[in-house]
Amino acid sequence: MFFRKVLYYINPVNLFKKEKDEGINLRVMHGINKISFLMFILCLAYLIYRWVS
Repeated sequence: MFFRKVLYYINPVNLFKKEKDEGINLRVMHGINKISFLMFILCLAYLIYRWVS
């Protein structure tokens, strides 16, 4: 379940996809959560790259 959610957030197609039956506030909140999750993954990858090299 956790990995399925991670793969859903990483998929760029789902980043700006509108979910049905959501208000504007909930849609904005989900969009910000997706962007912050992607930033976290990118920063984590950068830190691992710096640690390895």
